[in-house]
Amino acid sequence: MAETTVAEVLAELAELADPRTRAVNERHGDDHGVNLTKLRALAKRLKTQQDLACQLWKTDDTAAKLLATLICRPTAFTRDELDTMIRQARTPKVHDWLVNYVVKKNPHAEELRLPWSTDPDPAVAAAGWSLTTERVTKKPEGLDLPALLDIIETQMKAAPDRLQWAMNHCLAQIGIDHPQHRPRALAIGERLEVLKDYPTSPGCTSPFAPVWIAEMVRRRGE
Repeated sequence: MAETTVAEVLAELAELADPRTRAVNERHGDDHGVNLTKLRALAKRLKTQQDLACQLWKTDDTAAKLLATLICRPTAFTRDELDTMIRQARTPKVHDWLVNYVVKKNPHAEELRLPWSTDPDPAVAAAGWSLTTERVTKKPEGLDLPALLDIIETQMKAAPDRLQWAMNHCLAQIGIDHPQHRPRALAIGERLEVLKDYPTSPGCTSPFAPVWIAEMVRRRGE
């Protein structure tokens, strides 16, 4: 499918769209009806096609943008291109896939992390916090974890939903991955009670940080 056009891909995505899937996705803020397993299968068939990915991203179609994150070459984007794209990622799933499948694999990720974290757009700030969480777990050297906990303690409670979720994830990972900061992370979670009453399916771990931290530590046998 090396010569596949944008029109052909959009037509195939339209054929894959299902009204019931769209109804479920819309409850989570995602305006598309394509089953993600089928979307990934299409991406596997298309393989990496940077030009096609860029053209798909420019459409106003959420499924096309998701597909673009799967068939692009993450290292090919410039810093400014990523900054523009994060502001164009309107829906939660596009935002998540762009950050996790593209930005985190790009050499400009660290360069973008700090300015994004303090951006006035809460969705952009959430992306910055997601990059920080990645560093908390994989490359904590140079991070001021007490300062991060200070910011979380003072700002997370009042943060908009997507930003609050990202900050809460960072709080949990600090508690999970850094035993010396675990007591404070637990205390912050208990005091702020962010996501304490979030509905959790049977067998899933609650996103409430104290529960999340305790469960992951238990699994690790610490």
